[in-house]
This record gives sequence, C-alpha cells and structure tokens, in this order.
Amino acid sequence: LKKVTFRFINDSSAQVAALLAGDIDGMPRFQSPQSLKQFQTDKRFVVELGSTAGKGIMTINNKKKPFDDVRVRRALSHAIDKKAFIDGVFEGLAKPIGSHMAPTDAGYVDLTGQYPFDPEKAKALLKEAGVQTPLNVTLTLPPPPYARKGGEILAAQLAKVGIVAKIENVEWAQWLGGTFKGNFDLTVINHVEPLDYMAYANPNYYWGYDSKAFRDLAAKHSSTTGAKDRTKLFGDMQRMIANDAVNVFLFNATNTAVYKKGLKGLWSSSPIFANDMAAVSWN
Repeated sequence: LKKVTFRFINDSSAQVAALLAGDIDGMPRFQSPQSLKQFQTDKRFVVELGSTAGKGIMTINNKKKPFDDVRVRRALSHAIDKKAFIDGVFEGLAKPIGSHMAPTDAGYVDLTGQYPFDPEKAKALLKEAGVQTPLNVTLTLPPPPYARKGGEILAAQLAKVGIVAKIENVEWAQWLGGTFKGNFDLTVINHVEPLDYMAYANPNYYWGYDSKAFRDLAAKHSSTTGAKDRTKLFGDMQRMIANDAVNVFLFNATNTAVYKKGLKGLWSSSPIFANDMAAVSWN
C-alpha cells in the first residue's frame, strides 16, 4: 500500500453504516458485536476473531472511603455477574478474568473463581464492614461502548446489593483530567497495555493501591533471573492483586476485525494496541 487513510469512528452504529456503504475498507477494532452475524453472512466481507492483551476492569478508588476497606472491595467483586456483563456487552465474545492479566500472557493464573457472583455474600461483607445501605457512589464512564453499555449493567447489579451508582458519562479529556488523576469513586476501563501489572507497585497510580507487600514482591520479581522462580513470583503477584480486590476484574476482550474481501495482512490478534499496516495489501 502506498497510502492509508485512518478514520476514527467511535459510534458502533456509524461503524456498521460506514462498512456497509463502502466508505471504509475495514474496521480493525469493530465495536458492534451484535452486528457480526450480518457481516459473517455477507460475502463482501471477512470477519476475523483474535486475542488481545486487554484487561477490562471496574476500577475502584482504593483511597476513598469506604473502598479503603478490602471487605467493601470484595463485596463489589461478589456483586458483579461477569457472564451477564460479557453477554450483554460483547455477545459472549470476551473471556472473564480474575486479576490484572490476560489469559494469553505467559504465566497467567486463572483466578476467575475467587469471587463468584454472590449478592448475598456481597451484602454480608458490606454489613461486616459497617457500610450503611443504600450506599451512593458515582460510576464515571468514558466513551467506549464497553464502558457506556457495560456501566448500565454494572449499575443495575450493584443496586441489588444496596449500592446506588449514579452514572456520569464523560469524554476522554474529562476522564484523563479527572478520573485518571484520582477524582472518582468507580470507573470502567480496558487497560490495553500488555503486562502492565507494575502499575500496582505505584501508590500514586489512579486507583490508589498502596501496598508495601506488593511493592516488595514486585521488586523481588524484577531482580530474579531464574525463569521458574520468576513464573512463581508472577503468580504470587496476580494472587495478591486478587486477594486485595484492588479492582473488579471483568473481561479480556476478543479482537474483532471486519474488512472487505480481498484485503489481507491485517492483524487478527492484537498483542499491542496498534494498527500495523506494513503487511497489508489488496489481493
């Protein structure tokens, strides 16, 4: 290819319309899973499903009361039905996660069973922590459909355990200028950077997790050279993040690409959040 023109289309319905009208040749990160069958049965298009390094989470502000109490954070994890979230947002095209790691990462530990969906357990933990319900919180949502649509699902689930989440939809500039600086209660975001677990060793990161035990464990992992020992420490870090219920770990999204038949070389999987056009060509 001599030239590539990128068009940024945030609205999922507009993505569908642009593909059908021929205004664009492909959408590497298609955001309308409910429309996939339409393209899978249309001989003009190719649909590719692959993996990503993303970790979709409901981020908790660990510095704000009552979220500074691990029992409250664990209650949030028990209050959320991840399967219902994934079915409602992605039409089932995502995998549940239990810590801040993607299933495709080397050394991944499956911790999805640690906090099973259990509203009664969530209520009991809130009571044990001395939280009076209804508890009013704000759920800040950036623009992507997984956040806006998913936030509605999360708010409905939280309401069933006595947590009333007021939804605040914001644009990216507001999210980065406010939420990412620690001005929030709860938010929903997909962390797309691969192997970004070291963010949990930074007490000034936006979720405010301040754990000397984790920092010591991360430092030991960084200074260890043996592959077997590093893998064990890597698992220990995942378990500590999960045990401390730093955030509610929701999903690892499927990379969904839709493009015109005859276009080849687009990545089916997305190991990093990039659109590499080097190998793309027309057949």
